[in-house]
Amino acid sequence: MPLIKYLRKTYTSFTTRIYDVPPRMFAFLSLIMLSLLPFMGIPITTLQVLIRINFMATLAVSWDFLVRSGQASLGHALFFGVGAYGTALLFKYLGYPPFITIPLSVLICVGIALLIGFSCLRVKGPYLAIVTFAFPLVLTGVVKYFPELGKDAGIKNLPRIFPTLAYTERWLAEYYLTFALMAISAIILYKIAYSKTGAIFVAILDDELATKACGINVSKYRIMAFIISGLFAGLAGAIAAHSDLFMRRASPIYLSAQYSLIPILVSVLGGMATIYGPLFGTYIYTLIDSFILKEMLNIDDWTRSLIFVSIVLVLLIKWPRGIGRTIVEKLEDLEEPREIEEILKEKGKKG
Repeated sequence: MPLIKYLRKTYTSFTTRIYDVPPRMFAFLSLIMLSLLPFMGIPITTLQVLIRINFMATLAVSWDFLVRSGQASLGHALFFGVGAYGTALLFKYLGYPPFITIPLSVLICVGIALLIGFSCLRVKGPYLAIVTFAFPLVLTGVVKYFPELGKDAGIKNLPRIFPTLAYTERWLAEYYLTFALMAISAIILYKIAYSKTGAIFVAILDDELATKACGINVSKYRIMAFIISGLFAGLAGAIAAHSDLFMRRASPIYLSAQYSLIPILVSVLGGMATIYGPLFGTYIYTLIDSFILKEMLNIDDWTRSLIFVSIVLVLLIKWPRGIGRTIVEKLEDLEEPREIEEILKEKGKKG
């Protein structure tokens, strides 16, 4: 009886919270499809592209969360690089395994995010973007200067997260690890963004002075946004450093401008300050760039960048609020209106 009651409650909850809400049902079906994708006989090269998508989507979602608090950063690669170098240095000099170095490197990212968030409290708008753009450039100079940090070559031969698995199984394991990283990060950030804390972030974004007038400690929430954003970006960088996709090393490439600009590009493409928008944007960007422009047309990197920027501009003219936001709004239009008695009945059960 308790099991049947639990199953009935689970079914009711799924029906009302997911099945009857088209955007959530779309997200649920997308998660199932992506989780089953490796079993559809796709080649390893396609699996590698999907792993890269998972890393980039996590990085983009963390940047989009920061934008939701009214802080636009042009140096988000800093946290990606600190996560990679943190786990690499802990392994090289202390000999710790990945399951220890990765959490510790995330804590290092949290500390750096706290310092940056505190130091940037008096800087806003384009000035904040310029200041944050300088941080990864400075760290790149530091990395290339000290031989202990590997200089241009970086710190190589980091241990794999799944060292005992065979070649194919290892790529499958990396896919599911990075897929879980992307999905869990997106869900947590979405829940925060659309909670009471997230409402304060939006209030700061809309009118910071009015938010202060309401007695809210704006500085605390701005630093909080930096910490949460840096945590997930650093986690992505730490795991990437142990991945064969990134040659199992921490190098200055993690701090390069592409890892600061791609999150911005895909967020604008999918819909900024939505959390789900960067997910749409990352898949669209990577699939067009990797399969159409690179594989099919064999276009060089510089030309691909110009073509894709042109594509983004055309798409933004058609969907100025972002493709992901437009799709979600269309799905919301499909939701059937519910009777007020049904809503009150649900609230009565919760109470």
